[in-house]
Amino acid sequence: MRHNISKRKLNRKTSHRISLLKNLSKSLLVNEQIKTTLPKAKDLRPYVEKILTFGKNNSIHSKRKVFSILRDNNIVTKVFDVLAKRYSNRSGGYVRVLKAGFRSGDSSPMAIVELVDRDENAKGLIDRERKILEDKNKDDLSENKVEKDASEKPSKIENDTTQEKTSEKETSKKDK
Repeated sequence: MRHNISKRKLNRKTSHRISLLKNLSKSLLVNEQIKTTLPKAKDLRPYVEKILTFGKNNSIHSKRKVFSILRDNNIVTKVFDVLAKRYSNRSGGYVRVLKAGFRSGDSSPMAIVELVDRDENAKGLIDRERKILEDKNKDDLSENKVEKDASEKPSKIENDTTQEKTSEKETSKKDK
């Protein structure tokens, strides 16, 4: 019997379920809004709320505890600096789960999980920054390539003129 057992198994083994919740919580804390299935979303809510409650405490023990869950310093600093200040006046209820219809492939119920009072620009921010850097690097590479081409063209012209001169000499020798 399953008396006083509150969480779902999600059809996974314990280690896989724990890593699933850790990865979902990382994604939620970075993007501040994610889309997943409804049972996963319902299990994710208390998990993330405990992390954010630790973030409001701002002690070394809390930071180590959150790091042991998330294993990423960037997200830990976001929890303690940004999110803890945002939710300092709120006593719980940091995560909202909205039903989002059914998935087309298997008709499983979907949900949108988001942080309350979230930053609208946080979703996909890392991808946008990475794309800007990639575009900048491509532009730099193309400028370098243009500069190389510009520096190589005079040498090709010089080579062409020397080849023309040698070919003229050869033809004049043949004529003699």
